[in-house]
Amino acid sequence: MSELQSYRIEVIGHEWAIDLLQRQVQHGRTPQSLLLTGPFNVGKATLARYFAQYLTCQADDSRPCGVCRSCRKVVTGSHPDVRILDEDEQGLKIEQIRDLQRELSLSPVEGRHRVAVLANFERATASAANALLKTLEEPAAPVVIILTAPDPGSLLPTIVSRCQIVTLRPVPLEQVETALQQRWQASPEQAALLAQLSAGRLGWAVRGLTDESFLERRARWLTDLQDLLRMHRAERLAYAQVLSRDSAALKEALTFWLTIWRDLLLLASGSQTRIVNLDYREALQGLAGQSSAGQAAEVVGRLQTALLNLDKNVNARLNLEVVLLKLPMYG
Repeated sequence: MSELQSYRIEVIGHEWAIDLLQRQVQHGRTPQSLLLTGPFNVGKATLARYFAQYLTCQADDSRPCGVCRSCRKVVTGSHPDVRILDEDEQGLKIEQIRDLQRELSLSPVEGRHRVAVLANFERATASAANALLKTLEEPAAPVVIILTAPDPGSLLPTIVSRCQIVTLRPVPLEQVETALQQRWQASPEQAALLAQLSAGRLGWAVRGLTDESFLERRARWLTDLQDLLRMHRAERLAYAQVLSRDSAALKEALTFWLTIWRDLLLLASGSQTRIVNLDYREALQGLAGQSSAGQAAEVVGRLQTALLNLDKNVNARLNLEVVLLKLPMYG
């Protein structure tokens, strides 16, 4: 592996977005406030880091070069002009935004710009979001702020209105499959299954590949769902009480169940569209024989709402209970 490949942040499947942003910079129209939206794990944070590397690269052309001091510092997280805030489940706090504002008020130390990447900004507290608004309203000339969120509706309209929005689409499954084999050394069988399950979200597929217990948990979530469909109300409430205590497991279960019910909707409606969970086709056909398309569509809608609620401080247990109590009951 060459040094260029080692330090150049690689974006897979969003070449059109890279081309758009690079052409804007080359024509003197660098966006000062950028909002990257799209499904979870589709590559928003990776593109944000790539753009930060591009803006601060010291090369005259072929940016980001991946070999200059600046490119290496962005990758190692030590660049003085690049601040990356990714709090994942915790959410950004107002104190972090105020610290960031003080940094952004200073001139760049090494590069052309100061760049701030605020990933998963939909999880920021209301006070943090309002504090950032002032910076977006009166940005300093050499400052570029990049936000990521699943969709514009998850942020304050006043923030969205001050950002250029770039919406990332799912990566073609063939491209995900190829990347898993060539870059992450997945077997052809692993790559094919994870690409299909990912629905075009490369980051999700990579997590599934590198997490050794992922496929075991996935099998457990299917078994749990099959059991839930046979449970009565009290048993479902007891299950919700236990699962809702683990936020990561809750999100994983809801996400997987959503793919299952989408597959059931396809099978129940007689669609020729390829299902996601191909390795569970036999079990799904059995469930589809007991479901109607309308019933499956209703469950899909509730699961989508439940996943969105996870980022809105809705009570986790009540959120899950609504889904489970409205599941159909099969014998």
